[in-house]
Amino acid sequence: MPFDPFSGDIDLATAQGIISDAVSGAEDGELFFERRRGESLVFDDGRLRNASYDAAEGFGLRVVAGEAVGYAHSDELTVAALKRAGDAAAAIKSGHKAEYSAAPARTNRKLYSDESPLDDPAFAAKVAILREIDAYLREKDPRVVQATASLSGEIQDIEILRADGHRVADTRPLSRINVSVIVEENGRRETGSMGGGGRHGYDGLIDPAHWKHLADEAHRKALVNLEAQDGPGGAMQVALGPAWCGVMLHEAVGHGLEGDFNRKKTSAFAGLMGEMVAAKGVTVVDDGTLADRRGSISIDDEGEASNCTTLIEDGRLVGYMQDRQNARLMGVKATGNGRRQSYAHAPMPRMTNTYMLGGKHAPEEIVAAVTDGIYAVDFGGGQVDITNGKFVFSCTEAYRVKNGKILHPIKGATLIGDGASAMKKVRMLGTDMALDNGIGMCGKNGQWLPVGVGQPTVLMDDIVVGGRGD
Repeated sequence: MPFDPFSGDIDLATAQGIISDAVSGAEDGELFFERRRGESLVFDDGRLRNASYDAAEGFGLRVVAGEAVGYAHSDELTVAALKRAGDAAAAIKSGHKAEYSAAPARTNRKLYSDESPLDDPAFAAKVAILREIDAYLREKDPRVVQATASLSGEIQDIEILRADGHRVADTRPLSRINVSVIVEENGRRETGSMGGGGRHGYDGLIDPAHWKHLADEAHRKALVNLEAQDGPGGAMQVALGPAWCGVMLHEAVGHGLEGDFNRKKTSAFAGLMGEMVAAKGVTVVDDGTLADRRGSISIDDEGEASNCTTLIEDGRLVGYMQDRQNARLMGVKATGNGRRQSYAHAPMPRMTNTYMLGGKHAPEEIVAAVTDGIYAVDFGGGQVDITNGKFVFSCTEAYRVKNGKILHPIKGATLIGDGASAMKKVRMLGTDMALDNGIGMCGKNGQWLPVGVGQPTVLMDDIVVGGRGD
């Protein structure tokens, strides 16, 4: 059934009056309605371990007065709840008088279908697919001691109403499959995992050719780790693989280019607009306009159309990601990056699909250029301090390289540095730019959102590697 927040207790005229009264004298604000339905299935150790279904709906009412934001939300779609929210959010104005900002420009662009992953296939068929993945992994290798396969999907309906009558809506599907495996040999256990997803239904994800590829990759990674030796330590050359390795770019650089951190001058990139912040040849964009990608949005959560925003161009800082409030306060245009986790959260500048463009070098040429260092293919966890860009990332698949030759896999390697310095140490960019498989989640101020990352194979000089080997 189509989502219509004005079909129940709240009618459109009443909602229009309440939001108009709430934002009177303020620069901006809107009513954000949401309905979200989601499911998760986890098949582990030969049985269905978890199956859940969630449904939620509600609204958030925001009033923006200068740098202040009043926000109130409720899971009750009633006039009484809406009036209480309007009174609470409007209190932030405190006599503030300003002109209401113009509405976002309209767009007819649709980057994904309204297909819901919850509708097809049936629940029993989803469980059967997960069971088949489990059996496939166990049959292919007696060293497999545990296999886990999961499916998750959701459909999110939103509608935004402004005081000026501007009204926009979007329906956003999201799906993901993940496979992990533990292998054991001679008393040693290692893990490998692989996943994929995007803004679409399950069809492509559960195709046998796709899930078998994911299962094979998870198994391969686990076997690689069985052979891994302690990694080296010290400053050395580091080659980074394409696609998911862009998560380091996302964390160490991307967050530092969000508008709020730069307006408040808490980012390592604050005040550097127009200056060289990376090596020549490095171009970084945030692109929310890619069809079916996990981080894409037809419109953001303020109603602005998504964009492809160039952040760093040929090494020079040329842009930030902006929501409407920070754009107005900084005297620039909003970029369609105002995002929120749900109706219970106010929007803020957030990434969509953030990636580094490719260069002119073949990937094998880049690895061959490593005289003494490592080749990192996959990352696990990491930590980043936005104020200075300092990061620590753990490698989950990496190799020791000397004189251009890959010697053996390594374990326990971490990359340590800061984003601004690391970007200036980029020496070679590959021709193989790729986006990740569609598994990214990004946290900021307690809000979690789906995102995409990407990059080509990259060579960086003089990166500190934490390890225990040579």
